[in-house]
Amino acid sequence: MEIIGLFFLLGGLFFSVVGVLGTVRMPDLYCRLHASGKVSTVGLCGLLLGAAFLMPSAMLKLVALAIFAILTLPVSTHAIAAAAHRHGVPVLRKSDLKQSAGARATMPEGVVGAGD
Repeated sequence: MEIIGLFFLLGGLFFSVVGVLGTVRMPDLYCRLHASGKVSTVGLCGLLLGAAFLMPSAMLKLVALAIFAILTLPVSTHAIAAAAHRHGVPVLRKSDLKQSAGARATMPEGVVGAGD
């Protein structure tokens, strides 16, 4: 049981770290919401299931919390994205990415934001 618990804990930790990096590195709000949605759902559920295998006395509560997270966290991410869309937050296009990459490449070395 401990090996299974550690497997789920490491999986949850992996998704959490990758999701946080994705949240920092993604170019616009909608991509960042996608990354943070994966962190909140998959990462949290991995951590909860790992803890459930390591602490069998709390397994029922942790599994119930994981099911609740699976049902509610994607809804909150969607609500934030819908609110941003209603308020006119633009979606970044491929051409916008190419322009911003070109602008960064032509910045002088000492300028803040060069080579982000």
